[in-house]
Formats: sequence, C-alpha cells, structure tokens
Amino acid sequence: MARPGCCDARAAFEGCRKPEEKRAPLKSWGNICHFSNVRPLPPEEDGSSLFSKLDLEKRRKRKMEKCRGADDILMETFAENTWVCRQAEILHAEDRLWYCGLSVNSSLPAMQQVVNDLKEAMQSLGLSFEQEYSWDIFCAMMKRQSHYVFERAELPKGITVEMRALLVDWLIQVHDSFRCAEETLYLCVHLLNSCLWLSKVNPSTFQLLGMTCLFIACKKEECLLPETTELCFLMENSFSKKQLLKMERKILDTLKFDVSYAQPLHFLYVVATVGRCNQKVIFLAKYFLELTLLDPEYTLYEPAQLAAAALCLSRKLLNKNCCWDEEEAWARAGHLYSFSKIMLTKIQQRMLKAAAQASSLETQATFLKYSIPERLKISSHPAIFHAHPLHEYS
Repeated sequence: MARPGCCDARAAFEGCRKPEEKRAPLKSWGNICHFSNVRPLPPEEDGSSLFSKLDLEKRRKRKMEKCRGADDILMETFAENTWVCRQAEILHAEDRLWYCGLSVNSSLPAMQQVVNDLKEAMQSLGLSFEQEYSWDIFCAMMKRQSHYVFERAELPKGITVEMRALLVDWLIQVHDSFRCAEETLYLCVHLLNSCLWLSKVNPSTFQLLGMTCLFIACKKEECLLPETTELCFLMENSFSKKQLLKMERKILDTLKFDVSYAQPLHFLYVVATVGRCNQKVIFLAKYFLELTLLDPEYTLYEPAQLAAAALCLSRKLLNKNCCWDEEEAWARAGHLYSFSKIMLTKIQQRMLKAAAQASSLETQATFLKYSIPERLKISSHPAIFHAHPLHEYS
C-alpha cells in the first residue's frame, strides 16, 4: 500500500512552474472586480500582469509598515473592511430595490430602518421565525403583484354584475358563519374571478362554482375543513356532493393547480404595522378593502394598489391630527410602495362611494359584518358619510 503523499505530484508541479504563471486566487479576483466596479485589465506587452504589480505594491507597503505601530495597521485594516462591507450592503440593497420597483431612498440608514420595520411587522403577524427573510418575502410578494391583474373586467355571457355581487355577498355570509380566516375569503374571490376569466361558466352552476372556490380556499388556508354535506346543505341541496367534487377537479384543472395569491390583506397589515396605524384605521381600511370584492372593476388593479388606497383613505379620514412620531412612521411606510397619487385617488373615489351606499344596497353582508362592536361599528362611522370631496386626497 502506498504511503500518503507519495503519489501527490503537486509538489513537483509547483517546483517546475515559472514565477510569472502564479496568479492570485479566483476569490480575490472576484472581490476586486465586484467592489471596484472595474473590468479585468489585459496583460501588458512585457508579460507582466495586474497581480504582479499588486504583489510589488504589497511588498512596498510592508517595508513602510515596519516603521509604523501595530495599532495603526489594525485600525486601517478595520476601516477598510468596514467600508467594503458597507459598500456591499448598499449595492445588494439597491439591486433588490431596483428589481422590485420600490421607492426606498438609496441611503443605507433609511434602508436599514425599513428592513427593521419589516422584521417587526413579521413578528406582529405571527411570523417570528421568518424575520430573517422578511425583506425577501416582501420583495417576492411585490414582484408577483402584476400576475393577479386581469386584462378585462367583462363577465362571461349570461353572468351579470348583479349576479356576481349577490354570489360574493352570499359567500361572505357563509365565510363569516364558518368563522374562517380572512385570507380564505380573498383567495376564494380570486379563484372565482380567475374561473370567470379563463373558462365558460354556466349560469345554472354559478352558485356551485362559488361554493367550490370557497371549499378550495379552505383547503389552502384553514386547519379544519367544512364537510361537503354542510356545503351542499347551505346550497339547499340543489347540488350533490358528487357534483361539488367534480366542480373542484374542473377548477383545479382550469387553473392548473395554481391557487397561490399575494393577499392584499397581507400588504395592508405590513404597511399598517410599519406605519404604526391604530386599530380603528386598520378596521376601516379592511372595510374598504372587502367592499372591493363585490365589484369586478377592481380586478384591473394590483392587490397592493387596493390595499394602499384603502389604508391611505382610512388614515386620512380618521387621523387628521397626528403627532410627529406617527407622521414619521407613516413616511417610512410610504417607502414600501411607489403607486401614483392619481391612481390611488381614482380607487379611493370608488371605495368611498361604495361605502356610502353600502347600507342601502341589497348586498349588505360586508356592511353588517363591520357594524358589530367587535369591529368597532366602523361601517357606520360618520367620517364615511361626511367626507370631503376626494380632490383633497390627491
């Protein structure tokens, strides 16, 4: 058996290598190219390379450093490493912000403050274990916003806006009776809108389609699922369990099992937490946001746009006299989205009109839902009915 090292030819190869063929490690080359923002220089005509010059420069510095104290050398090295780390952090943050289209300033302290606020928001939302990835989660959520915008708001033939509003209003009542999570309702309506846009819908099975979308959303968001017999009972046994399961397979096949959705409610919670909004402002914003489920025109906007418009409108209706700390926190929260004020004002006008008419319409499920004391009776707040013209909110 050969002894270790007897068959190793690296020592012999290093002895035969010429001095000019020795080069710096690949890692050092990558660091120089990354932090100096320069391209590799070609070797000169006399055969000397960039790294040979760097070696000579290092030798010259070593001779000069013999006359200096060890403390000065350590402080200079520490300062150089700190500068490199700060530059790397700024470049990485700017790259992520540019890719997501966010409006955070390029200064490092402002970025770091927003990242810290996002970590606190994740913790308040029960995602304490995901704090380390809070920025990446938020960026991924923002990048997916454009995938949930529909090209048109027209409904299939035979389905009217009133029919859709009645179905969604009924689904809100069913959702509230089962005490499901709020995310379940938004996912259900998103699945319903996707089916209306991607496939032909028979008006006779329109109610079955809506109930099946709620059943799928419960499978995605809930821990305990409602029984299929209960769902059929709520539809007055107009459809059987077999028909419901068949509709479920049809929906999943139409959507290609893509039931993911960047919730507008999640964006609202994150921005409200960063902006230090009080409970009343959040409830009013959620009321405005849930009213958007009844109107198919809101499918032309991104979910984050709807959440930002609802939160801005709610805050301006209720927080007219804010302290300096609240204004500063809201200014930081405004860095998380870059939507135009004209677009937000257009959405707010529609929201405020729907909220003012909600009590007189046939679809009153959302109005009654937010009229109970547990939700601060926010749907009957005087600020909704005595609001000033919305040109002031532009």
